[in-house]
Amino acid sequence: MTQLQLPIAAEGTVSAPAGEAAKADGIARAAANTPPDWATACRAAIELMACRGTPFQAADLIAEGLVDEPDHTARWGAAFMAAAKAGVIEHAGVVPSRRATVHRSLCRQWIGTAAYRPAVA
Repeated sequence: MTQLQLPIAAEGTVSAPAGEAAKADGIARAAANTPPDWATACRAAIELMACRGTPFQAADLIAEGLVDEPDHTARWGAAFMAAAKAGVIEHAGVVPSRRATVHRSLCRQWIGTAAYRPAVA
């Protein structure tokens, strides 16, 4: 038995390029509207955690008192994606969040890149 393959996209299907474009737009809007003092504190916290060479998530930055919760949760994605694009961190899996406010939903885990850690050591 073979699966039926349609040569056209069915109405309502997800376009991967459109999804990526929407994601990039959302991250850009979140970054543009992030208070500069929080963005600076979050960037410093991410860089500090990246130097340690152990996996971490947003909840760890708060638990260690490195940064406060942002005014909107979208700020996290913009901060982590900017650090990833800058080569500071890289994706290190998906784990349950340790933030109490999200009821252990899945979130990305990050680690400092091998190239970043020696550069700041």
